[in-house]
Amino acid sequence: MNKNTALSSKKKWIIVGVIATLILSYLMFREVDDDKSIITANVIQKDLVISVETTGELDALNSVKIKGPDGMRKARIWQAKINRLVEEGTTVKKGDFVAEIDKSSLSDQIKNATDDVTLAESNMIQQRLDTTLTLRQSRDNILNLKYQVEESIIKLEQSAFEPPATIKQAKMDVEKNKRSFNQAKMNYQIKQDQMKAKMKQTSTLYSRKKRQLDFLLQLEKEFRIFAPEDGMVVYHKDQWSGQKVKEGSNIHGFNPIVATLPDLSKMVSKTYINEVDIRRIKMKQQVEIGLDAFPEKRYTGTVTKVANVGEQKPNSDAKVFEVEITINESDPIFRPSMTTSNFIVTKTVKDQKLIPIEALFTDNDSIFYVFKRNGFGFDKSTVTIGDRNDHDVAILTGIENNDVISLNRIND
Repeated sequence: MNKNTALSSKKKWIIVGVIATLILSYLMFREVDDDKSIITANVIQKDLVISVETTGELDALNSVKIKGPDGMRKARIWQAKINRLVEEGTTVKKGDFVAEIDKSSLSDQIKNATDDVTLAESNMIQQRLDTTLTLRQSRDNILNLKYQVEESIIKLEQSAFEPPATIKQAKMDVEKNKRSFNQAKMNYQIKQDQMKAKMKQTSTLYSRKKRQLDFLLQLEKEFRIFAPEDGMVVYHKDQWSGQKVKEGSNIHGFNPIVATLPDLSKMVSKTYINEVDIRRIKMKQQVEIGLDAFPEKRYTGTVTKVANVGEQKPNSDAKVFEVEITINESDPIFRPSMTTSNFIVTKTVKDQKLIPIEALFTDNDSIFYVFKRNGFGFDKSTVTIGDRNDHDVAILTGIENNDVISLNRIND
């Protein structure tokens, strides 16, 4: 082999080496890049907690209602507008002003009732005067008839020596006057009973009209609403519209609640569960609770009330059931109507091999598999699944603890 041939052969091997190095480098870097695009997780062994997640609102377990006038329905006032309100969240003492209700409709009734009382009183006085005058006339008539009887008796005695016809006439006059006298006394008793009945009727009417006026005047005072106890004012929220009471709102005679004074030492979270999930909710289930306003805060609670009858919320076709969760802890930051995140624990499965639910794959909803790391690559491994929640799924067979699995579908 001459010198030129040896040099050419050497160059050829150098070129082959460089190409091989580039290919190997490309493959190595491609594998690193591919690995960076694959997200993995370890199989862990722990309890699987299954829960129903729902949003709720804080409310006091116990509270004192601040109500508008209870007598609105009796006064046939079906609703009334709120003219003034103190600011929500105001801390008040017992007897402090809270709200004022528009009383224009009540004022009209008071005016009419006052006129009715005046008329009834006038009729009662007139009836009393008529009774006094009528009975006085009757008594005078009876007295005059009595005198006529006595006069006729005297004339009879004086006619003892008169002709028989005169004596007979005198006797007839005595009998006639006695009969008139007795008839007048009987008529007087009847007339007296009649007058008493009329007096009672007018007096009763007056009393009824007076009671109605007194009721309306007392009701008028209740149109200014004051705090029945010490506390923080929280305005009432309508169950259906979800709107809170505010200035310009109407309160209704059948439910005149304006606000509440909540006891903030013991709070509940009120939430609504879809009819699909309500069968999983039971009394005394444990609940993990978070506050949207304070994400770092976590609390515990217990399901203490599950509605038996569903209801349909506005703008929704789904039926929901009210669930009340009593919070175990107390915190000064608690305020009514704060939004809560509730995780109601419906089932706990002990000691399970768990993987993220994103790591489970299926092609026909009957055979499930995962991609399990094997050396520098991944193997497709068929698995049998158990219970699951929104984040994890329990694997019964097909993988072992601490296996590394891919959260990505691997096609090659």
